[in-house]
Amino acid sequence: MAIVAHPDDIEFGCSGTLSLWARHGARISLVLVTSGDVGIAREDITRLDAALLREGEAQEAAKVIGATEIRFLREPDGMVQATLELRKTLVREIRRFRPEVVITGDPTVVWAGENYINHPDHRAVALATVDAIFPAAGQPHLFAELASEGLVAHKPRKVYVTNWREGDTWVAIDETIDTKVAALKCHASQMGSWDVEKNIKEWAADRAKDHGMQYAEIYRVVTLESDADWEKYKGAVFGRG
Repeated sequence: MAIVAHPDDIEFGCSGTLSLWARHGARISLVLVTSGDVGIAREDITRLDAALLREGEAQEAAKVIGATEIRFLREPDGMVQATLELRKTLVREIRRFRPEVVITGDPTVVWAGENYINHPDHRAVALATVDAIFPAAGQPHLFAELASEGLVAHKPRKVYVTNWREGDTWVAIDETIDTKVAALKCHASQMGSWDVEKNIKEWAADRAKDHGMQYAEIYRVVTLESDADWEKYKGAVFGRG
């Protein structure tokens, strides 16, 4: 499961990894907290029209990635806050889909380079997601009312935190770099004259440098359940082991 703020965040950050996992049999859930409704800076388009356009682009990109589903939470673009209500909504999504891995952003990143300030929605969604993952999603006494919807506690095994430059895990996306490019090209409203293929391949090659890969995506990975504990958990929850 990837939880992000806007359409195209997944494609920029982790679509190479997600499409690789999908090719190897993983079920992939994409959760978009906003529909990017203020992401088209033109006065001749309404927020509703922008949302519809960008959701359509995201749906096409999800097909390219090989996602099982895409979910739109439709929080107001540009005004997301890491509220308790958003945390509960994300706990609901995690308990519903029951992912082994959740990918999200880093809520601590503000200064993201010489010419970019990390979007406040990115930070708010990442913080709400981290707080939903632990301890809330796996603690049955938090948001216990969700049990009435048939949603019981679920603790993801790992958290993959997307990163521009630094991390502890490099995922080789040599096999899926063209899929990443194709998925990002689906977001035509955002690309303009930007050379998607050239820039994405340069970025991914730079991330792979010195790691024995041609192209890579970088993450910081937090392991909440060890291999052994995860096997016991699966056996208890899914009747295996």
